[in-house]
Formats: sequence, C-alpha cells, structure tokens
Amino acid sequence: MRLPTRTMLTSLAVAGALACGPAFALTDAECQANWTKLDAGGAGYVTAEQAASIYAGARVAGQAPGDRITKQQYLDWCKAGHFDVRATDAGAPLKGANSFTEKQAQDRAVAAGFANVSAMTKDADGIWRGKGTANGKESNLAVDFKGNVVAQ
Repeated sequence: MRLPTRTMLTSLAVAGALACGPAFALTDAECQANWTKLDAGGAGYVTAEQAASIYAGARVAGQAPGDRITKQQYLDWCKAGHFDVRATDAGAPLKGANSFTEKQAQDRAVAAGFANVSAMTKDADGIWRGKGTANGKESNLAVDFKGNVVAQ
C-alpha cells in the first residue's frame, strides 16, 4: 500500500513529505474544512496533543509551531502549500544517502497520517524503517531519502 493518498490525508488534514514531486494543493475551502475538523471545540487553536500530524507537517515544512497553532497560522500555512499532498515516487522507498535524522523521519511518517510511530532504524540502503498505525492497522513503514513514506 502506498501512502500518502489524497483521500486519507485530506480527511486527516495533513500532507506527506513536502519535498519535490507533483502535489495536489488543498483549496481554501479544504483548508477551512480541515480547520473546522481540527478545532471541533471552537477554541481557535490546536495543541500538539490534539493535532500531532499538523505539528509534524509544520516541522517538515520548516515551520516552528509553538505551544499552539492558531486558526490563522494553520490557514496561512495551508494556503502556502505546507500541507499539500505530494505523490509518492514510483518504486518507493528509494535507496540513497539519507540525511534525515530519526526525528525528521518520524515527523514525515506522522505528517503522512501514521500514529504511534515507533523508534526507527536506518538500514544499509539509507531507508528509515519502523512501525506505525494508519487507518486502525499497525504496519511496517519506510521513509526514504526523498521523504516518501510507504507502508509495507
């Protein structure tokens, strides 16, 4: 199974790796709808405990979310493409020199919709491997040097 998929990520209001490759930009309406799901209580902000995948996606995009992400921050980041869904490269995970740290690889997995991401180990091919839960199922996952996240 390949991740990320547009349907899954839109419903989770997150995107996968934000590096190179074709992307499916979220519309203003999708950004607004996703915020409404995230902030179901109407507080005007979300915390890392409420929206781990959004925090991970923000870090992947080079943002430094603080204690809370406000609606305006989320919408600005969403409109700037920080949560765009990127297609997974054919044949992923791809072998290659991987400069991601373990934490960066974990953030990419969480941003791609995985929860409960385990410790990860980089193999001889430069691919970070671990386990995580997506759609209620635990699976092995891999993060390659391009940021592709795949369930295996």
